[in-house]
Amino acid sequence: MFSSVNTCWTLVGAFLVYFMQAGFALCEAGFTRAKNTGNILMKNMMDFCIGTPCYWLIGFGLMFGGTGALIGGFDPFIQGDYSHLGLDIPLWVYIVFQTVFCATAATIVSGSMAERTNFKAYCVYSAAISLVVYPICGHWMWGGGWLQSMGFHDFAGSAAVHNVGGVIALLGAWMLGPRIGKYDKSGNPHAIPGHNLTAGALGVFILWFCWFGFNGGSSLSLSTDATMTLTGLVCFNTNLAAAVATCVTMIFTWLRYGKPDVSMTLNGSLAGLVAITAGCDTVSPFGAFFIGFVAGILVVLSVEFFDKIAKVDDPVGAVSVHFANGVWGTIAVGLFSTGSNTAHAGLFYGGGLAQLGTQLLGLVCVDVYVVVVMFIIFKIIDKTLGLRVPAEVEIDGLDIHEHGLASAYAGFAISDANSAAMTPNENTDLGEDDVTKASAKQMDAAVPVVREPVKGIKGRRTTGLFHGECVALGMLPMIESKALQKRVRGVYRRLGLPTRTAYDKEKVLAEMLHDKKAQGGQITVIKVPGLGCWRAETIPVEGLRPLLGVEE
Repeated sequence: MFSSVNTCWTLVGAFLVYFMQAGFALCEAGFTRAKNTGNILMKNMMDFCIGTPCYWLIGFGLMFGGTGALIGGFDPFIQGDYSHLGLDIPLWVYIVFQTVFCATAATIVSGSMAERTNFKAYCVYSAAISLVVYPICGHWMWGGGWLQSMGFHDFAGSAAVHNVGGVIALLGAWMLGPRIGKYDKSGNPHAIPGHNLTAGALGVFILWFCWFGFNGGSSLSLSTDATMTLTGLVCFNTNLAAAVATCVTMIFTWLRYGKPDVSMTLNGSLAGLVAITAGCDTVSPFGAFFIGFVAGILVVLSVEFFDKIAKVDDPVGAVSVHFANGVWGTIAVGLFSTGSNTAHAGLFYGGGLAQLGTQLLGLVCVDVYVVVVMFIIFKIIDKTLGLRVPAEVEIDGLDIHEHGLASAYAGFAISDANSAAMTPNENTDLGEDDVTKASAKQMDAAVPVVREPVKGIKGRRTTGLFHGECVALGMLPMIESKALQKRVRGVYRRLGLPTRTAYDKEKVLAEMLHDKKAQGGQITVIKVPGLGCWRAETIPVEGLRPLLGVEE
């Protein structure tokens, strides 16, 4: 006899976990650049849609098809007997619930490898995760495998989902290499801000809401007083850890950077949610508080470590949120477990090192398996399909090249408060300071910056230049590159400046230096120190001589 209340609760949990895809899509899209938004939305849709039939094909069987130490069983299309699971809900309800968890593990990888991954490659490795990687790890921890039999505890997936997805995300980002312009020649990281913090924040709110289904729904039951109490504790601990982590991250970044960091605080919320997921059923609210507290600091330090020391370019912080805090949450069970629902109490509750040792053993074995298998898969994909897109595709954006999408914001004006014009490569160093060595794509993608108003003298138009408030120095159009000339003319037009591309530089200098209205004044010249950005610089009129290369 099936329990109707348990069936309904499990389905509600599954629906909430499915809706996490929307949260991940908004979060990842908001924290990356507008030119890749369509690609990111497509990936978050397809990893679920690819993962669902793959998990039905062999994934569920490998995970739950038996009680073997290493794999469940080979049961294509779920045709076998699963009475050994002892379910009081229909099997297909349980399959739906497990399917959405599988898709979540695959989605995590998308964020760390964003903005430079070949879409075909993404589809292939997403399928591999759902076919063999996640199901086998899941069997060890949840399906009656060797780790579960040893007493390893992971209630809702800090290790099975987030750690697994985070390890793949770390490996993938490392193998891909950083985005163009992320690091300068000295190895110093450059921030590449996302284009829509509102979307990122909405994604976090959605994920937090859906986490009540992710953790709370994992009880699979509301039919007895004991299961209702357990589910209530799970939901309370989940919310408390996330809230504490958010506050701690805000305060920590405030003290560390001088201002409370918005995007880091949002990731702090997710870090707390990931960290509490393993032990939300077995720790007290005091334990949840300290788990969230550590998570709030850990996510900041982890982002800094991978960004500055490990040199792993993770656009959305997925590695720090899911891997670092998935590991922390799994270890925390061995520290804070009260002994309820675990083989042993945690170290801080008189249980000694037994549970902690089991948790550590499980993490090491799972991560080694995932790294080995996914390294092989990534290498095969790289040698056949290509794991990373070419540089010109990355510079232009994946939307136009991978999907034929000119913009994910057709009909909308994407603007910046400072420049009033957002370009595809805003805030991006394109990786080459020497114009003569740059490719046409790099030169064409050089980012313009609109001038700031400069107090100066007013004067007449002379030889294609304006005196006073702004003067466009005509040295760049002398470069032979047609692509760069086109870019310069576009900037000149936006500034209301003449767009002629040839002139007699000695005549220009003579007129400027002998113009009595200009003598002693200051002008603003536009020049390019590197291909990453345009710079407006205020100099004395007499300073034109060295810039024009005219000897005295």
